[in-house]
Amino acid sequence: MKKVAIIGAGNSKFGNRNDVNVSELAFESVKPSLEDAELRARDIEYLALGTTGAGALYEEILPAVVVAEYCGFTEAGLIRCEAACASGSAAFFTAYSAIASGKVDLAIALGVEKMRQVDTSTTMEWMGRAGYYFWEFHNFGLTFPAYYALYANAHMAKYGTTEEDLALVAVKNHKYGLKNPIAHLQKEITLDDVMSSMVIASPLKLLDCCPITDGSASLILASEERVRDLGIDTPVWVAGIGYSSGTANLSRRQDYVGLEASVLAARRACRAAGITIDHIDLAEVHDCFTIAEIIAYEDIGLCKKGEGARLIREGQTEIGGKIPVNIDGGLKAKGHPIGTTGCSMIYELTKQLREEADERSRQVPLRKYVGLAHNVGGTGHYCYVTILKR
Repeated sequence: MKKVAIIGAGNSKFGNRNDVNVSELAFESVKPSLEDAELRARDIEYLALGTTGAGALYEEILPAVVVAEYCGFTEAGLIRCEAACASGSAAFFTAYSAIASGKVDLAIALGVEKMRQVDTSTTMEWMGRAGYYFWEFHNFGLTFPAYYALYANAHMAKYGTTEEDLALVAVKNHKYGLKNPIAHLQKEITLDDVMSSMVIASPLKLLDCCPITDGSASLILASEERVRDLGIDTPVWVAGIGYSSGTANLSRRQDYVGLEASVLAARRACRAAGITIDHIDLAEVHDCFTIAEIIAYEDIGLCKKGEGARLIREGQTEIGGKIPVNIDGGLKAKGHPIGTTGCSMIYELTKQLREEADERSRQVPLRKYVGLAHNVGGTGHYCYVTILKR
């Protein structure tokens, strides 16, 4: 297997992007990633596109073809990757694998999603089908917040986690979202703001939930040989990738206080990278809802099971704490364009590891120059954990 590095990274502005179509939105991240790598579009041999809403949330049925033509990648190999909310990480893994296997030397992983083109109820219905449609959504009418509310209630009952603990996650992530110029929600909130917001699926309230967001993120990957030939000064190496999945039917899960797919993916990623979780300088975790961040702390090994709330209470996941988490605002404040999120997490890690995230005092102090991205699809139906090292 060949070594693979990230040599270019770009991210569009997240938010309500009805000012552009899906190809134009993709180009907003592709252009800076090519400029970052000092490459032309025709240099790219393979494109892996992460997206889930094609033909449902936005107009294009074959978005990889349309986006590739608009961005100048016609003649490159194309593939569309779908892994629900982990589609961006699946695209990254696919582009990585194309290089690691020796098939190509330059590839691009691109995530793009337009979720605001349809009305909210349509988006919520479509998201509610992310698990087992006939069992959960069709029979019981569960929406996506309700899936995670089941986990929140189970975690609170077993470990004493409180609604205030969940709210602290939102407060932290909005604090850093305000410092991130590409974030969807650039507004600080208070504990009282979260606690008094409208209940969506008890105990989750409106400010416990990520926004419906449009956006794109782009990463250019290269083989070790091309990194050397191009004279790249600060390559960020892919140290290890782990992946796993969970049952489609939630009733077949062993418990509802964590995601087994996250546990397995994190272990496999650390083993592939030859490290332990203690080597990590910072993490991006999948906080589609505030409870998801707390259980992610536990599942990937930042603390023992049941101790996730303590980390947020003590400020251990902020800059200056034990392990900064979601310093870009996370899905909660930066936004969660479904197929884009995994690539955007890796974009943030790349900028941090190259010490280029200093806008508005958001750079994490680095010890070992190692970062981790944890990206979940559905309610633990898919999971990818990607470890980068500079």
